[in-house]
Amino acid sequence: MRALKRPEVLLIFRPQFEECTSMLKGIAHYERSHGAWTAFHDDLAVAETDPKWIREGNWKGVISRHTTAKLVAACKEMNVPLVDLNDVAVFEGVPKIRPDNATIGRLGAEHLLERGYSSFGFAGFTGQAWSAERRDGFVEALRRAGQDCNVLDVHCPESSTPSWNSKQLAKIAEWLGELSKPTAVMACNDLRAQQLINAAGISGISVPEDLAILGANNETFRCEMTIPALSSVAPNAFQSGFRAASLLAEMLAGGKPQNLDQRVEPLGVVTRLSTDSLAIDDEKIAEAVNYIRKNACSGLTPDQVAENSHISRSLLEKKFRKYIGRSPQAEIRRVQVNKISELLIDTDYPLKRVAELTGFEYTEYMSVLFKRVTGHPPGEYREKMQDKAGVRSTVDIRSVGAAAG
Repeated sequence: MRALKRPEVLLIFRPQFEECTSMLKGIAHYERSHGAWTAFHDDLAVAETDPKWIREGNWKGVISRHTTAKLVAACKEMNVPLVDLNDVAVFEGVPKIRPDNATIGRLGAEHLLERGYSSFGFAGFTGQAWSAERRDGFVEALRRAGQDCNVLDVHCPESSTPSWNSKQLAKIAEWLGELSKPTAVMACNDLRAQQLINAAGISGISVPEDLAILGANNETFRCEMTIPALSSVAPNAFQSGFRAASLLAEMLAGGKPQNLDQRVEPLGVVTRLSTDSLAIDDEKIAEAVNYIRKNACSGLTPDQVAENSHISRSLLEKKFRKYIGRSPQAEIRRVQVNKISELLIDTDYPLKRVAELTGFEYTEYMSVLFKRVTGHPPGEYREKMQDKAGVRSTVDIRSVGAAAG
């Protein structure tokens, strides 16, 4: 018996972008598990400007990260279903899957608020809806916490040039100089955050001591090339790709999507050195917090923290509640739980090994504490987070709340 020919699908993604690679992995994961089609990858995104690619092919469907009006028109002319993964233009009747930008901004605000800052800024681009959505999510989260925000929005060209970058650095440096210190700034994306770090260096502003900087998109190469390394909110590009593939399969089967603008929740904040600080004007307490972060997973106790800080346990308790809103014990538990969550997501270690690496003598006690904080037993949490990312994530998610002290 002759095998049925699978429909041919065109994927328009430039793999030099990390986000595109993650989306393609999500699409591939769906295709492997469903055997839905035969895919052809336009890795130069030629089809976005050349309608011949659509008209002369035998495509049954298209998924594109680089969607243009020409591409949309060609797909409509040939009656080829199109799923759009671009986060810029909106095309009538074309289903779009993109990041939940408001939540990206909110997570950024919560991350910086946890570090005790009372001065905040946001640096974005005018005329870009995705940047405005991230800005508004950030500002609204700060407003609910009783905080204001300084905003710097400037024009974003289609492509950055050395001349544009130099002018931006001068403008950003001037803006940073006007902010009170210490302050915390979120950028609309990692490129903008990289410019913030470079402008701070030009101005002699220390990062993160005087200025905490947080990016968005978690472009690993960009985040790790900056000095210091850049913290960033990680979207879930894998899930976007997987969902796009599922949606296209539905359309190929004759279905009509009800929601033409689907949003995908971000994974969380990847903490690196650019926000690894606390806005605490008490030197002993700042040192105590850093001591906890370095040693919490080695069985640290509040008495040891007090001894290392050369202050009494009662004074340590009082000042911790004043400056960070929780007890030393709660801060130790918070760091431990964050490490547990990291190990559950990033490794296949059994729970006994996870307990050993996070300072717990008994696995059962670790599991009880983790469930109390996150609402999920460790095994269930591991399954939930790995399913959310589609594959095992390497994201260091640091947004878990503190346990009761």
